[in-house]
Amino acid sequence: MVDYALQRRALLADVRAGRVGPEEVCDAGAYLHRAARFHGTTVEQTCPMCRKEPLAQVSWVFGESLRHVSGSARSTEDLEQLAAHHAEFTVHVVEVCRSCGWNHLVRSYVLGTGRRPRRGRRTAGG
Repeated sequence: MVDYALQRRALLADVRAGRVGPEEVCDAGAYLHRAARFHGTTVEQTCPMCRKEPLAQVSWVFGESLRHVSGSARSTEDLEQLAAHHAEFTVHVVEVCRSCGWNHLVRSYVLGTGRRPRRGRRTAGG
């Protein structure tokens, strides 16, 4: 598991010091806002920028074995099902503020069975 808390703290310090503008960190697009609404899990932490509402955490999945599912937002239940049926894929958890658009990568980790899919046996002449 990779935790991005130190990177997040450094970025927020840069915003507070005026080295980074709020428009640079509150730039969640429509797709990310929708993912936060439909697939996000609300956490108790309030947005560090606008302090208006709790953040949502969205899990994005990436992996060759996932095919068309790769690059999509998934619920906790979906992650469990994918982990039971795929050898390996990466999950990126992004926090999103539905009010101001703050978004930041929180952590990433690997899930899966750890087993490579079996390939069919080849026979001579076939």
